[in-house]
Amino acid sequence: MLKSLAIIQFDSKYAGQVADLILGIQRNEFDVEITLNEQPDLLDINEFYIKSGGNFLIALDNDIVIGTIAVLNISDGLYALRKMFVDFGYRGKENGVAKILLDRLFAWLKDKNAKEVYLGTISKYKAAHRFYEKNDFIEVKKENLPETFPLMKVDDRFFKYSFVQSK
Repeated sequence: MLKSLAIIQFDSKYAGQVADLILGIQRNEFDVEITLNEQPDLLDINEFYIKSGGNFLIALDNDIVIGTIAVLNISDGLYALRKMFVDFGYRGKENGVAKILLDRLFAWLKDKNAKEVYLGTISKYKAAHRFYEKNDFIEVKKENLPETFPLMKVDDRFFKYSFVQSK
């Protein structure tokens, strides 16, 4: 684990680094053809996530953004997990950044009495799928998502985590 790791709620002074990290992973690492303008949530994170009852956490290593995770409040007790990205050099069990981000977010969600968390992802994010499954997410069909779930055009696999079963 990193000695210099800090997990904080989003601060707008990191907006550029957050966008660069996410777009860099999407476009350069996984060849996903998506732009910043096609992700309006990244243009105003405070408004989109935090003011709507969600949350956006960032992982920092010496003031450099190395990871992100967010949830959007989509209805009473239901949330959509979004923007979970960790810099390539910080992935894996050695650093545990993804697990720390998820655990911190889940602690926040439990305080909010969350019932379920849904997420959409892309087939080529195979390591992410394994991570979600190891952390008790189950795959669900697109037609079983809540009506309020925000679909992204690139997502083709969907997962759900239930807090009710994990108590």
